[in-house]
Amino acid sequence: MEFGITFKGFVEPDRARYLVRAAEYAGFSHCWFYDSHILWRECYPAIAMCMEHTTKMHFGPLVTNPDVRDWSVAGSLFASLNKQSNGRFEIAVGRGDSSRRVMGKKPAPLSRVTEFVQKMKAMVRGEEVTYPECPEPVKFPWAVGHDMAAWIGAYGPLALKAAGEAADGVVLQIGDPSLCKWFTDQCIEAGKAAGRDMSKFRSMAAAPAYFGTKEKAIEATKWFPAMVGNHVADIVEKYGADSDLVPKSLTSYIEKRRGYDYSKHGQSDNPYLDFITPDIVESFCVLGEPEDHIAKIRELEAAGVTQFNIYLDSGEEEEIIARYGREVIPAFAKN
Repeated sequence: MEFGITFKGFVEPDRARYLVRAAEYAGFSHCWFYDSHILWRECYPAIAMCMEHTTKMHFGPLVTNPDVRDWSVAGSLFASLNKQSNGRFEIAVGRGDSSRRVMGKKPAPLSRVTEFVQKMKAMVRGEEVTYPECPEPVKFPWAVGHDMAAWIGAYGPLALKAAGEAADGVVLQIGDPSLCKWFTDQCIEAGKAAGRDMSKFRSMAAAPAYFGTKEKAIEATKWFPAMVGNHVADIVEKYGADSDLVPKSLTSYIEKRRGYDYSKHGQSDNPYLDFITPDIVESFCVLGEPEDHIAKIRELEAAGVTQFNIYLDSGEEEEIIARYGREVIPAFAKN
């Protein structure tokens, strides 16, 4: 099991440097940043900065999208970060939820997400690439051939299929083991049907973790199911609330959802939290004492999850990193 942390763009540079060093020392292998350039500061300068203060940790956006930058700019950015970190850069890609909608623009179609993933991997390897908006092929003569890992964020059947067919892993913004298994199995089945070797396919459960009493932990993390509900609402709109293609356990909790404020995306002061119940928070997050965290992560591991990634924005970040390093991550160390 890998362990990761995720920062939002409002973390101050000094604090980011401090926390990322602490996380690497504690045994975390990945650090991810939200890529939503209007809501938060641009993430790539922060990634480059943090790379210089670590030696083994991998970094990347969680998630970027195909329509916020010209593809040659994105490819050059990703290949540059891979080169200067000696291969410690990965990407996670989605359709562009907050970064597009906050500008009044629609998210990208899945076909474009898939093509973007394939073309970015090829550019970073140093291959010649063509794409619709560029009449001449693009090739970076300075690229050194890194095989950059690429993940796709998914919930719905078509996105899960795309992840299985085109990506190295899937990002699941949820910590519910049964749902993670349902999602991961679909990716693996799609990949096998496409003739891919899925033995090394990766599955990430990205969710908040919090220590303490149930009441305190739920209050600190109830923003998260609201953020997930924003994505689930898109799935319900596309497939219907009673579709066999989507688990009822995923869709039923948003029945009383009234809306979503993108200017408060993923934040505890989002005004649309009243539909979130304590049992949903417990299901979607990893809460309680260290033994509770270990037990749930073992369930996630049994469900096919290969990385637990903590959304580190519910407060008490230092304690969460330190306690994971002392009390949780060692339980998953290979003998």
